[in-house]
Amino acid sequence: ELPGFLTVRDFATLAGLPVNRVLAELMKNGIFASINQKIDFDTAAIVGSDLGLEIKPSQEGETDGDQPQDQKIQEIIKRQAGGTLLMRPPVIVVMGHVDHGKTKLLDAIRNTDVVAGEAGGITQHIGAYQVTRKEKLLTFIDTPGHEAFTAMRSRGAKIADVAILVVAADDGVMPQTIEAFRIIEAAKLPFIVAINKIDKPGINLDKIKQELSSQLNIVPEDWGGKTPCIPISAKDGTGIEDLLDILLLTAEMETENIQANPDAKDAAGTIIDSRVDKGEGPVATVLVQNGTLRIGDQMVFGGTIYGKVRALKNYRGENLSEAGPSTPVKIIGLKLAPAVGEILETGKGEKIKLKNIKAATEKPESAAAAAVEDTTAKKINIIIKADVLGSAEAIEESLEKIGNQDIKAKIINKGLGNINEGDIIRAEAAKAQIVGFNVKPTTQAEDLAREKNVQVATYRIIYDLINDVKQQMQALIEPEIKRTELGKLRILAVFRDLGKEQIIGGKVTSGILEENCFFEVERDGQLIGAGKLLELQAGKQIVKMVDINQECGLKYQGEPVKEGDILFAYKEEKIIKKL
Repeated sequence: ELPGFLTVRDFATLAGLPVNRVLAELMKNGIFASINQKIDFDTAAIVGSDLGLEIKPSQEGETDGDQPQDQKIQEIIKRQAGGTLLMRPPVIVVMGHVDHGKTKLLDAIRNTDVVAGEAGGITQHIGAYQVTRKEKLLTFIDTPGHEAFTAMRSRGAKIADVAILVVAADDGVMPQTIEAFRIIEAAKLPFIVAINKIDKPGINLDKIKQELSSQLNIVPEDWGGKTPCIPISAKDGTGIEDLLDILLLTAEMETENIQANPDAKDAAGTIIDSRVDKGEGPVATVLVQNGTLRIGDQMVFGGTIYGKVRALKNYRGENLSEAGPSTPVKIIGLKLAPAVGEILETGKGEKIKLKNIKAATEKPESAAAAAVEDTTAKKINIIIKADVLGSAEAIEESLEKIGNQDIKAKIINKGLGNINEGDIIRAEAAKAQIVGFNVKPTTQAEDLAREKNVQVATYRIIYDLINDVKQQMQALIEPEIKRTELGKLRILAVFRDLGKEQIIGGKVTSGILEENCFFEVERDGQLIGAGKLLELQAGKQIVKMVDINQECGLKYQGEPVKEGDILFAYKEEKIIKKL
């Protein structure tokens, strides 16, 4: 029995297994964790299944600090009970193995939506979109839906109501097909299998169904099972309307789980996309899950107000005045970009405190500018070359997971085979480095890399690759400056001017003074400059601290001061943020 969240070490202890074996199993599933990192119950259940364990949820439940986000959404809905629950559009996620046609399927579904076509098509990529089928709306989590869904699942936010598992008719069940199915199974999602690429010659649908049945225990409806398996061609558009009809039917059977109260006092939803735009500042896409989000609403994350909704835009780029349940909208008006998977609420909260990390001599900036600066991440540009697509995909997903708001790995390109001259030229143009897995550079590529000063590294162990990139990213993170207010001193006399330095006397009127502190200088109620303390004396003795109501002497450096000025003392501490 396991709780909702626990560390890898605790999981290994409870399972009676060596930690290394658990870490290895996590890596096979594309999860690169440390022994002290927390994993959720679903992840533990998948890994436990591979290790021959039967995993059950603990009866003790969650601690407050580890409460999953999907439970939080349910609690919000319960808290706002009293209104009428209505059927909302189902939220659908498309999953499957790389190159099996997930993106083409989403494109084909968009092309069936006449309304969207008449409106000029989709002008904005916001991570999700809606289509109309038989006068009913369907919400799709857009590509990279698989990655977005798994990222949010790891945070505990269940955003999808129905899944489509895409399997290529010419390829069959592949490693990522199995991984995707495990995720669907762990999330307890109803799902449909879309057998894609039926336009290719020599396709044997029975062979694919046999693989689904034997490897995943998925029994198709026409074989007496419960899972709809729809043959489609995303390329030709064949079977897409049948697929949409089955999706509507599946959603109708799940009516009790696909309801919300659009008239709830406050709105709530999950962030599915988040970034900083040069023109608009921090922007995010929220999937509204209860209530109605309106312009002017205060946006609250974890009890803190991140700003007010200034504008709402749908996937076509059209301005909306409000967005109800299951509607994905881009929100403008954030002071900071929230993380993907965070829960947005509207209503009351504490105002956000933006940290002032500028030196005392720098010009002050607006809160909005500071917010954009705080959320602008540095990037390491990377080109991935690997022996097989599964490895390249796993490396890409793992590298994207280790970044934070300060630094991210940007995958410029990924491909198969040995590193060639074209890769070096591409890396030079993008100011990128190349990482290779189970491949090597050609002799010509090695020579060109030295000439162009392009960094190339090859690996045979994925963990080493991830670890090296992580260390590079850690070295580039700027330390956070923590400011601590100390006290206030009134200047009683200026004894001597020494050019850039002054010897002054004063009295501490509040708080304390400490050695090596900094000052802001106030004259006649106005801040006029800054300085720092070089030496502190009390009773002709050099001291480390002076308390309130004590007089002292200072050797001061900075903006020239005079009798009657007020010095506001503070200390700054550098904090190294870990990835």
